[in-house]
Amino acid sequence: MRVLLVGAGGVGTAITRIAARRDFFDRFVVADYDLARAEAAVAALGEAGGGRFDARRIDASDQAAVAALLTEERCDVLLNATDPRFVMPLFEAALAADSHYVDMAMSLSRPHPGRPYAECGVKLGDEQFARAQAWEKSGRLALVGMGVEPGLSDVFARYAADELFDGIEEIGIRDGANLTVEGHEFAPSFNIWTTIEECLNPPVVYERDRGWFTTEPFSEPEVFDFPEGIGPVECVNVEHEEVLLVPRWVDARRVTFKYGLGEDFIGKLKTLHALGLDSTEPVTVRGADGTPVRVSPRDVVAACLPDPAALGDRMSGKTCAGTWVKGTKDGRPREVYLYHVVDNQWSMREYGSQAVVWQTAVNPVVALELMAGGVWEESGVLGPEALPPRPFLDLLTAYGSPWGVREQG
Repeated sequence: MRVLLVGAGGVGTAITRIAARRDFFDRFVVADYDLARAEAAVAALGEAGGGRFDARRIDASDQAAVAALLTEERCDVLLNATDPRFVMPLFEAALAADSHYVDMAMSLSRPHPGRPYAECGVKLGDEQFARAQAWEKSGRLALVGMGVEPGLSDVFARYAADELFDGIEEIGIRDGANLTVEGHEFAPSFNIWTTIEECLNPPVVYERDRGWFTTEPFSEPEVFDFPEGIGPVECVNVEHEEVLLVPRWVDARRVTFKYGLGEDFIGKLKTLHALGLDSTEPVTVRGADGTPVRVSPRDVVAACLPDPAALGDRMSGKTCAGTWVKGTKDGRPREVYLYHVVDNQWSMREYGSQAVVWQTAVNPVVALELMAGGVWEESGVLGPEALPPRPFLDLLTAYGSPWGVREQG
């Protein structure tokens, strides 16, 4: 297998460190708008890279250039590790170049113009699913939402439906952590651009009798007790891909996504929104020389905050991603939480990557290995829950990253 990785930020760099320990591929081209960043990711591998990695410069928004690079490098698959703004040009470039495609976040949503907190507008992934027929015709796989959440959480949902339940009432993705960052009052552990997008957009909920609908941001708070010492964390509704993916392939009465943000984090996000600093629409400001400059407020916020990938040395604690499932088995009620915990101390020691980015990065690498081995070989635009879950979970464990199941109640 020959892979084009677009994006050499925190997650992209972690992907290279994980992949360097595996032998399922022949070549891994690491491409970024900032060539120096791509080169640094490759150089950091040293001898572990085995001469299989190379750095290239690419503009992720330039569909034609990405397609040309895929063709030039004879890549079998494009792995998208950029932010969601670049999903569609990369998705289309892979199709044009007759390559497979994998991403960790799907095409962006747009709120309903009149009733944003009641009805869906353009949903996450709608643009990609609109192209499903073209992908099926190509015989290539576009595996969408294959990170940790979405991604591993969706695999958990499929596994629960296949092996743990006869009928499912509710599936709820629940994400929580006890991570702290020394020396920072506000230091998100993941890309702030994406965090703002997820947390301030209207959250989507699915109900079998109602379909998809939206609610107010941070709605339906609940305290969820996370395993392995993390403990109780208040979680709230957040817009996320699982709610749009799981119901397409798993029969459940209700599907939600709730994130353990914390009161302080929510307060800061609300302040950004109140000040208009979450906007992606450029505004005009004056430079030091008086020259007008157009800049997105959200990009300014991102530039003022520390790089999440560089926080690992000052971070401590654990992060947990998981899927809570309620239903019946053999005629009896059952409730379980399938989960994956990463300790920041472990991920920094073993890979030099902080826990949240490492946990996100390991899952697409596992998926690539399954694709390379012909275990996951379907075509079309598919979410992780459309594919056999057991091979994925077994291989994830073989990567040295086990998962768990906790019976609830």
